[in-house]
Amino acid sequence: MVFASLEFLLLFLPLFLIAYAATPAAARNATLLAGSWIFYAWWSPPYLLLLIGITALTWAGGLLIGRTVASRARRLQLAALIVAMVGLLAWYKYANILVETVNLLRGWSGALPLPWQAVVLPIGLSFIVLQAISYLVDVYRGQVVAQCSFVAFAAYKAMFGQLIAGPIIRYDWVKHEIGAAGRRFDGAGFGSGARRFMVGMSMKVLIADTLAPVADAAFGQAHPSFVDAWVGCAAYTLQLFFDFAGYSAMAIGIGAMLGFRFPENFRHPYLAHSIQDFWRRWHLSLSSWIRDYLYVPMGGNRRGAIRTYVHLILTMAIAGLWHGGDSWNYLLWGLAHGLALAGARAFTQAGGQMPRLLARIATLLFVMLAWTLFRAHGFENARTMLAGQFGLQGFAPGDAMQAVFRPAHALAFALGTVCVVMPAFAGRLQRAAGPGLSAVAALWPVPAFLLSFALIASRGAVPFLYFQF
Repeated sequence: MVFASLEFLLLFLPLFLIAYAATPAAARNATLLAGSWIFYAWWSPPYLLLLIGITALTWAGGLLIGRTVASRARRLQLAALIVAMVGLLAWYKYANILVETVNLLRGWSGALPLPWQAVVLPIGLSFIVLQAISYLVDVYRGQVVAQCSFVAFAAYKAMFGQLIAGPIIRYDWVKHEIGAAGRRFDGAGFGSGARRFMVGMSMKVLIADTLAPVADAAFGQAHPSFVDAWVGCAAYTLQLFFDFAGYSAMAIGIGAMLGFRFPENFRHPYLAHSIQDFWRRWHLSLSSWIRDYLYVPMGGNRRGAIRTYVHLILTMAIAGLWHGGDSWNYLLWGLAHGLALAGARAFTQAGGQMPRLLARIATLLFVMLAWTLFRAHGFENARTMLAGQFGLQGFAPGDAMQAVFRPAHALAFALGTVCVVMPAFAGRLQRAAGPGLSAVAALWPVPAFLLSFALIASRGAVPFLYFQF
């Protein structure tokens, strides 16, 4: 079940909200927990047991660390719990590709492949594990007090609004609201949350899902031309943003409807003026997690220039590897961003500076080329797409791209580009906007939501891209 589906919009969400509103404030965590577990079990009931097991282990581990006085024992407890979490994620996420790689090497040497039953990756497991690690580390650091109530902690861990694809909500951000007394469930919060949910769904259905066939057609060609490759890359660049930012907006909206205040996950990333600035704007809950739980513990920038560059590259390589276990392209994508961050840091420290507009264009071009690695189906697909982008396979659009491209795709391109660029002119627009324009801006999510609903009913639900990570 996904947010942009009829069963969620017509069945699960209305029934859950009625039950949540009818539940006394002191018992709403139990209702939230039950609803969230039902939501997760809708995909695969057996994997609900995995979620419950991770939740119980994290809750018990937090209590154990919080009650242990000896610092060495606390470190050992934390290390053992992190190893268990990472080992679990590694099994489900990387066992298939490791066996596939081993079998490829065995094939080159003439040996028979190893027998293997593919492991199914439970949806949301990457986000569930990162959230668990952040909680355990924060308890160890003394930044939060371990939650004594299993129901309250499990409700935080399983909140269906952010369970599958983030944002990666840290316990410290909602520790007051997870208590019944600290959470306000009222009309104002519900209204603003519903509006944010409608905005997110419109981003997902009207733009991301409409552009998906264009990206699929480009990346599916054996030898895409210059036009094919760049149109496909641009389509995927917008598709990924509006798909993931749309999901985040829907998650934030659901949280607000229930009385939670989740932080923003995107801040106009395609307007970034440097690669560092891009990572201060893109997937903020992940980028801040990488900084606080990987980069800084490694030593960050406190151990000299060379070690700083090594930490940047290694951190981003791990972040790339985290994104997927079905292709080594994600590792290459992470390494590319790590090298870019290191190079940008060296350029800045040497006194280098680019004009702001040129810096924005250069940053966006690099991000788009890196998205080619991210989206491609393996090394060969990435190689042919990059060859097309550099004009090595002709320039005219191919028949496949011409066949798939429709006026609706052009409209989605235009709408997506306007939505991405408009924040640069937000100040001027606000000054120029009169009462009538402000009213239109406040009400536009309603017709957009209704159109999105009609499209879902006609063509079915499309899974969110980040579900596979």
